[in-house]
Amino acid sequence: MFCYQCEQTDRTGAVPGCSTKGSCGKDEVTAALQDLLIHLCKGIGQYETRARALGAADPEAAGFLAYALFSTLTNVNFTATRFVRLIQDAVAVRDRVRAGYEAAARAAGEEPRCLAGPAVLVPAPDIDAMVAQAADVGVLAGRPEVGEDVVGLRAFVLYAVKGVCAYVHHARVLGHHSDEVDLGVAEALSHLADEPTDAEEILARILEVGRVNLEVMALLDTANTSTFGTPAPTKVKVTPVAGKAILVSGHGFDELEQLLRQTEGTGINVYTHGEMLPAHSYPELAKYPHLAGNIGGAWQDQQQDFANFPGPIVMTSNCLIEPLPAYRVRTFTTGPVGWPGVRHLTGHDYAAVIRAAKAGRGYPGTEEPAKEITIGFGRQALLSISDTVIDAVHSGDIRHMFLIGGCDGAAPGRDYYTELARATPEESVILTLGCNKYRFNKLTHGTTPGGLPRLLDVGQCNDTYAAIRVAQTLATALDTDVNSLPLTIVLAWFEQKALAILATVLHLGLRNVLAGPTLPAFVTEPVWNLLCERFGLRASRTAEEDLADALAGAR
Repeated sequence: MFCYQCEQTDRTGAVPGCSTKGSCGKDEVTAALQDLLIHLCKGIGQYETRARALGAADPEAAGFLAYALFSTLTNVNFTATRFVRLIQDAVAVRDRVRAGYEAAARAAGEEPRCLAGPAVLVPAPDIDAMVAQAADVGVLAGRPEVGEDVVGLRAFVLYAVKGVCAYVHHARVLGHHSDEVDLGVAEALSHLADEPTDAEEILARILEVGRVNLEVMALLDTANTSTFGTPAPTKVKVTPVAGKAILVSGHGFDELEQLLRQTEGTGINVYTHGEMLPAHSYPELAKYPHLAGNIGGAWQDQQQDFANFPGPIVMTSNCLIEPLPAYRVRTFTTGPVGWPGVRHLTGHDYAAVIRAAKAGRGYPGTEEPAKEITIGFGRQALLSISDTVIDAVHSGDIRHMFLIGGCDGAAPGRDYYTELARATPEESVILTLGCNKYRFNKLTHGTTPGGLPRLLDVGQCNDTYAAIRVAQTLATALDTDVNSLPLTIVLAWFEQKALAILATVLHLGLRNVLAGPTLPAFVTEPVWNLLCERFGLRASRTAEEDLADALAGAR
């Protein structure tokens, strides 16, 4: 069996911890509806690619693709009825884009092409029939004919594109978009609609998606900083203060800002959770005194974190897992997020959340002594200390740099990242981003011999862009290339945004990247061997072995 939500399976075909559901709670009906929606999005990509070549782009279609594909990411939406509506919307968007393409072709003196596959699929009229339809178009479709290696490479493209669309959506809600990125998404979907079978052709598409992801991460960097200011090093409380409380999880800074505005003067404190932690480093969010701190850990800890939290929870994007009865009634979703029976908010109206917070018990007292962690080492903050870092590298105060980031998870083996971070020597620094940081961000790492903080929290997973730009700056200053820096990149895989980032790493030619702790199941052994030989990827082993290799210069 294949888990459509985690994109995982073991080599015998069974999903650990699954019965009739995926390991994240995704039932087979909703998973099948996701497959059908993705197939229809490929059809939109077929027409949009051709329409854009004729100067007839449909910007609304690009926005729909971002939202729809984001909705299919790991731990975003589990509501079947929402996907039925998205399927219906996808047909309407596809037919509109097709009409635009055909009109543009005729205006250019061309005969419109008659496309097939997802370009013409008509969804069945009811859910049961849709599920039956989806069996022929799902992620494993074609495996008997083309083999699991080709299907795995196609899946890499698809999951990376889904990760790109998450970033596209976050940028769009802040008023930023890119025609180049929108075209890249459409072209990748059109490529998948053609059911490619040549491994080299698919590998080339993976690299192209990596390039597009680099562009969208830069776009989102601009969107975040132009809206919320430039992140700065900031101390954040990770212990509660007395008072009524709201917890915000996910990735949506815009939703957090609206909530902060609406809770001003109410006496309610707002806390972040998971990947919302970096919000505290943005001046336009940190200016609100009732943004009180960060509670809990990464997404896989939420059932315990949310059950213990004394107020309502707002989930703004992935990663949502099944809300337990202990807190389901006080959970709210926004944007693409959904769970059956959980209240969904639209239009940035948080009145219901505020009422729930006032009715909640809140924290009875302020925990003493307060505990803090330091975050906010974004692109500008790191560039501002680049001369100091360069001097430290020359002097030996910094022997090595580790970039440890990506998506965390609950599977065994992820203590590897804790062990690796804890074992790094005093003459090293750790850059971290994504929710993987929670494996070690509350440990005491101290400073280098020259006084630099050893742990530098760069931000969310999309802030990989900042880390890349800083590495390129350091390489230029040291008259070398990134691959020759005393730098080890350790990428934790779980969901699609990590695949998009890996595609970017491959596009940039960064070699000897450690990936793990387990590999995506759709990456077969022959495909993994190909990636290792072609791009120098390495599977993480033990923290002790990988640290020894890094410090010995075995790159």
